[in-house]
Amino acid sequence: MAEFVDVIIPVPLQGLFTYALPSSLQMQAQAGLRVIVPFGNKKSVTGIIVRTHNNPISDPAVHVKEVIEIVDQQPCILPSQLSLWQWIADYYACSIGEVFKAAVPAKLKKSLTQKEKNAVQQAEIPITLPVLSQAQDKALISIKESWLKRSVCLLQGVTSSGKTEIYIHLIADALSQGKQVLYLLPEIVLTSQLTDRLQAVFGNRLGVYHSKFTDVQRSHVWQKQLSASPFDIIVGVRSSVFLPFQRLGLVIVDEEHEVNFKQQEPAPRYNARNVALVMAARNHALSLLGTATPSFESFFLARTNKYALVQLTERFGQVQMPRIEIVDLKEQRRKRLLQGAFSSRLIEEIRAALDAKQQVILFQNRRGYAPQIQCHICGWVPTCPRCDVPMTMHARANMLTCHYCGYTVPIPTCCPACENKDLRQHGFGTERIEDDIHKLFPQAQIARMDLDTTTTRQAYEQIIHDFASGKTDILVGTQMVTKGLDFENVAVVGILSADTMLHQPDFRAYERAYQMMAQVAGRAGRRNKQGLVILQTMDTELPLIRQIVDNDFDGAYHEQMLERRQFAYPPFTRLIIVYIKHRQRSTIENLAREATLELRRLLGTRVLGPDEPPVGRVQNMYIRRIMLKLENALPITKIKEQLWNVRQSLLDQKTYASAHIYFDVDPL
Repeated sequence: MAEFVDVIIPVPLQGLFTYALPSSLQMQAQAGLRVIVPFGNKKSVTGIIVRTHNNPISDPAVHVKEVIEIVDQQPCILPSQLSLWQWIADYYACSIGEVFKAAVPAKLKKSLTQKEKNAVQQAEIPITLPVLSQAQDKALISIKESWLKRSVCLLQGVTSSGKTEIYIHLIADALSQGKQVLYLLPEIVLTSQLTDRLQAVFGNRLGVYHSKFTDVQRSHVWQKQLSASPFDIIVGVRSSVFLPFQRLGLVIVDEEHEVNFKQQEPAPRYNARNVALVMAARNHALSLLGTATPSFESFFLARTNKYALVQLTERFGQVQMPRIEIVDLKEQRRKRLLQGAFSSRLIEEIRAALDAKQQVILFQNRRGYAPQIQCHICGWVPTCPRCDVPMTMHARANMLTCHYCGYTVPIPTCCPACENKDLRQHGFGTERIEDDIHKLFPQAQIARMDLDTTTTRQAYEQIIHDFASGKTDILVGTQMVTKGLDFENVAVVGILSADTMLHQPDFRAYERAYQMMAQVAGRAGRRNKQGLVILQTMDTELPLIRQIVDNDFDGAYHEQMLERRQFAYPPFTRLIIVYIKHRQRSTIENLAREATLELRRLLGTRVLGPDEPPVGRVQNMYIRRIMLKLENALPITKIKEQLWNVRQSLLDQKTYASAHIYFDVDPL
């Protein structure tokens, strides 16, 4: 019988914690069970047993506390999950406790019910598979053949080519072999429309998992996946990679290029696409990455034969790709033809679409009414008192809001610096676009889809349902409308400000701008009519604009690969960003300097910085960054150990004890 257990505690501290087992619990203890244990000044916390053993702590000065209670009768975490958690902690340079905190719903039920334990695997339901076109069938065969040589396949299919129908056939194959499927999506907004399509085929063998569900709902899915009758298919967003799978056979990552697969805050700062691929490999499962616009890193892996590549170049039903028309905003402004953010050409085409009872999508990748307001006399701009960023105007709420920390104040009626009342709005957010388009077309039914209008699951589902059913004529939105949503009656798509997406201090800005514009353009023209995209830009000579018009993904990819090779960016190197935060400006400068010097001593010229990010203060914390550019062949495990050591040596100094230092591995 084991006398001790090593336990994961959901805290940002390295390593496991050892507890003694009372004699009454020694027979019951095993890996994967939840336990209640004393911890620090808190009365108790819930942890997970990783291993049982009989090795007492060698230091006699350390008092080993006892486990208070074992919660479960059967493990709620599978061995494969514990192994994956450790990989995530090691790879993304965080603690396994942070992975535990992110992975497990807060209110998991105390134990499986007897009914769940005795459940029998549900009878298979006959599956009404969609009929594939010749091109789809060819792609399906190619995917299956590619899996004979490589376990990961990248499916590059143009928008509206019918990738989902191919996925359905592959899912049916996996189910016929008694396997489970994880279908990963980048946005909750996509799950509603997709779930309806999949449930029509697979019925109650399908489960859904994402953060808009209540904790009780997510706990139920988790427990069901541990039962004798789990869901055969899970559709979900990035947190779905943490669910228990007993017989995983297929992982599908749809819209694999999306940055939303990357968790930003808090730790673990993992990329769910990459974690899903690791999880599939560890379960000897097959993986399919699908998108119309692959991430350049994934496409590079396909081009260098690390992944298989299958391409689907024609739309389903021989629907034509949309016609893209460029509008020069400088010329429109010179001729005084602009009405707000709308060119005369776009207004003309919107009117024609509405007259023909067709729909319109308008894409503007800024929410709010205006990105900022400014005093016309003295130039005062309201900024957040806690963050170094202008506050965004939200007219309907009559508030200025910081999009970094959420701080809000009423919109001032006059300038606090000079008392002038001439405060002018600069730029266009989706809220202003919605108001202005309503003034131009007062009879049209208009909806807006952005973070402000989709705070609840019901809200975004209603927006999508109303547009899909034709109740809404014009949909205004941010990048949410660029996702793989399928609408049958969209005749016109307006990209209101194409070149502004390039003006970001990020080596991936070009790639992301191409992806967003190509994706939103793909919403136009379904079924029996070619769609029209009006692409408004201040610079018609940009290479990006021509590549969008020509649907020239390869051109954009090759151009960017030349730059990335020249300047040593991924996929030719690996990046790790060290973030340093502190409330005092002088302290952060000294700490960043010391950290950089120590890292340069270890890694030399691979260390760049420190620098101040575009927003250098958030929630009263000053921020500095140090970038590591590492050759792919370097021993990354050793480098991460060095990073942890440098971090700890700095935080051990009294001057820096209140600082925050963390790592972002493979940042996006």
